[in-house]
Amino acid sequence: MALDQSFTGRVYPPTSTYEVSREKIREFADALGDTNPLYRDTEAAKAAGYPDVIAPPTFLTIINLASINAIVTDPELGLDYSRMVHGDQRFTYARPVHAGDLLSLTTYIDNIMARAGNDFINLRAEISGADGGLIATTYAQLVVRGEGA
Repeated sequence: MALDQSFTGRVYPPTSTYEVSREKIREFADALGDTNPLYRDTEAAKAAGYPDVIAPPTFLTIINLASINAIVTDPELGLDYSRMVHGDQRFTYARPVHAGDLLSLTTYIDNIMARAGNDFINLRAEISGADGGLIATTYAQLVVRGEGA
């Protein structure tokens, strides 16, 4: 079943906020095996000019994944999750995420297209802080393999 292309342009506003903690940053860095002191040591982060420890660049996957899942599990979209693979992911930052940030996320379906029997859906999420200022934008492309693929 092809994806419903009328979903292109849909906007999913924030449904909650996520408070970034030192412990979550440390746990994420541990999972990556990254010992960068900026992710663990408040004094090192402050000496580098940050207000607190900062998060590894891919930390935003934690909140981004929930928004992606809310979209792809919408039965009206017509996405067969068992045939989906992650095609691309990238992040652009206005500033690093740090402990104490209160994040909200607005997700957009930028494009849905069919190519070579496969469906492609391009998602964008704008992640803002408590003051409404943009912290980062994430981009993801999901590929839904066609029946013969």
